[in-house]
Amino acid sequence: MNPPLLPRHVAAVIKCQRDPMKALQIFNSMKKEETFKHTLSTYRSVIEKLGLYGKFDAMEQVLVDLRRNIGNHMLEGVYVGVMKSYGKRGRVQEAVNVFERMDFYDCEPTVFSYNAIMSVLVDGGYFDQAHKVYMRMKDRGITPDVYSFTIRMKSFCKTGRPHAALRLLGNMSSQGCEVSAVAYCTVVGGFYEGDFKVEAFELFGKMLGANVSLCVSAFNKVMHVLCKKGDVEECEKLLEKVIKRGVLPNLFTYNFYILGLCQRGEVDSAVRTVGCLIENGPKPDVVTYNNLICGLCKSAKFQEAEFYLGKMVNQGLEPDGFTYNTLIAGYCKSGTVQLAEKILGNAVFNGFAPDEFTYRSLIEGLCHEGETNRALALFNEALGKGIKPNVILYNTLIKGLAKHGLILEAAQLATEMSEKGLIPEVQTFNILVNGLCKMGCVNDADGLVKVMISKGYFPDVFTFNILIHGYSTELKMERALEMLDVMIDNGVVPDVYTYNSLLNGLCKTSKYEDVMETYKTMVEKGCGPNVFTFNILLESLCRYKKLDEALGLLEEMRRKSVEPDAVTFGTLIDGFCKNGDLDRAYKLLREMEEIHKVSSSTATYNIIIRAYTEKLNVAMAEKLFREMVGRCLVPDGYTYRVMVDGYCKTGNVDLGYRFLMRMMEDGFVPSLTTLGRVINCLCVEDRVFEAAGIIHRMVQKGVVPEAVNTIFDIDKREVAAPKLVLEDLLKKGCITYYAYELLFDGLRDKRLRKKKGFTVVAV
Repeated sequence: MNPPLLPRHVAAVIKCQRDPMKALQIFNSMKKEETFKHTLSTYRSVIEKLGLYGKFDAMEQVLVDLRRNIGNHMLEGVYVGVMKSYGKRGRVQEAVNVFERMDFYDCEPTVFSYNAIMSVLVDGGYFDQAHKVYMRMKDRGITPDVYSFTIRMKSFCKTGRPHAALRLLGNMSSQGCEVSAVAYCTVVGGFYEGDFKVEAFELFGKMLGANVSLCVSAFNKVMHVLCKKGDVEECEKLLEKVIKRGVLPNLFTYNFYILGLCQRGEVDSAVRTVGCLIENGPKPDVVTYNNLICGLCKSAKFQEAEFYLGKMVNQGLEPDGFTYNTLIAGYCKSGTVQLAEKILGNAVFNGFAPDEFTYRSLIEGLCHEGETNRALALFNEALGKGIKPNVILYNTLIKGLAKHGLILEAAQLATEMSEKGLIPEVQTFNILVNGLCKMGCVNDADGLVKVMISKGYFPDVFTFNILIHGYSTELKMERALEMLDVMIDNGVVPDVYTYNSLLNGLCKTSKYEDVMETYKTMVEKGCGPNVFTFNILLESLCRYKKLDEALGLLEEMRRKSVEPDAVTFGTLIDGFCKNGDLDRAYKLLREMEEIHKVSSSTATYNIIIRAYTEKLNVAMAEKLFREMVGRCLVPDGYTYRVMVDGYCKTGNVDLGYRFLMRMMEDGFVPSLTTLGRVINCLCVEDRVFEAAGIIHRMVQKGVVPEAVNTIFDIDKREVAAPKLVLEDLLKKGCITYYAYELLFDGLRDKRLRKKKGFTVVAV
């Protein structure tokens, strides 16, 4: 005869089940056993299992059965667990309902129940309601315990009042409560969350000095706050303190630390930390590897991330959906969808079922690469596999199609979404409106907005910004300004992007007075300008040679705490150069870094080098060029062109020729005008050899007319290409007829034809 099954045996079996419905099936099957009767422990085990997995309907049915068979005065612990289960799923109202029904079911709540519902309310952001529950508890004569005060402190910290939490912490002793490490760490975490680092560190030190027994779980909460903010240095300071106190970090501590390193971008340090854990323990778990893989993917170190995926599997750990989705999303964002598909294939082989996030990442990646047909096919495949699409998945595909001009297909998807019972968001319409505007169909976009309004969707600031930007880009400023009026009339507040679009359009179509008037309106409406705003204003003022007013704007930027950038100074320097005031332009170049601490760029130097070459002050241009190279700023094709032009204009053909050769050696393809100018100058000095060398170099670099590519015989092409290049230069007016005649004979020289390389003299 087999020994009878005891309730503790059944409860243990239920707790071991991974499938909550299987656990419920086992629970129900035991009701049929004549010799077995469920107890509080078996009821509690199945209720906890169902609540953990969010099977609340089934959980409520078991609760009804529990109340019929077990005395209600014994059920407070069960109700507390149910409230916590609802709270973890964000179902705050259901948790409140359980609490409010306790009295009705003759289960008088104690401080434990009050603490449970207050914690759920605070975690859900219902701080006022949590305070009312606390006051109700006190009115009923229930004495708060250390957990009640800790929950109150957590509420204060979450609402940005860590100093109020600190006062409450100080009053706990007078209320008869012993201050715990959890209470201290709650307030310390609140200070760190509010960026009160000094106060947080001092309070942490005070806790250690007061010999409060610090548990690693309480310390981990502080670590979590710091690591979310990426403040690794502060983590290390606190870690050093607690290790000296003999508190050893556990795997959770290290997981938070690795998360912080990855948030900060210090993935190499994260890799070293994981290496130490593998070597010395505690052994990494799935969370450890997930944090590291996520950090590596954010740093575009995908091969290394794959390596740690393999290492994770080799150590007997099973990658989860987050692991695979992180790698797939990373590859898709980097434009390597093929590698993402390879990861997915391996993942599916290992039992992973792609979810909505997986398909969204792949669809986004395919659309980014222009593979819209494959994206559509993958979307349909997802539907066929039972993936329930949501608005985000539809919007991803609609955005991808609209980006590539497939507006009709995108609109059809939006219609299909509505037919399937999904309500499109304003963002869905914004995607379509933006796609039409980018195609130059702003009037059609305007019409779509009217349809959007007729269907009960009111445009938001993004909708209006898209339209205003579209009209401003097409320089239809009357329509853009009309849209601004409609926007304001309907209570939508314009932002800096709205005004920047308008100012940019007005800058190109109107006088500077109109631009400045719109700027004044922007400021009067309380919209703060940014650096792009000021750059547009500067462009307008410099165009009309209002340079004193432009310099005044620089001062206004300082007053409004808007940092100027390289474009700001480039615009001002260009304005002074075009006005002929090169001394002031040069002074601004110096002030740019010395006073304003803005790094100059190649583009900045190009502006002033061009100005000096136009004034034929090639010595100054050459000085600036050397300074630019000395500061590790790489000259571009434009830099070389203006220098070559400057040397040729001043008759310094040698340096012009050398610059041209260096330009071509560095991989820049000069314009035909620049090439022609140097060839003309060389021919004037009868330097046919160098001039012909340039022609041959053009052929080597592929700077040839289309006719050359139609000659398939290699030997014939080698003979004909230089002549065709020469004729093309003459036809386009880049060389003189004299140079053409001289070179036509020169190119016949077999020695020149066989010449493959040319010495480039260092500049």
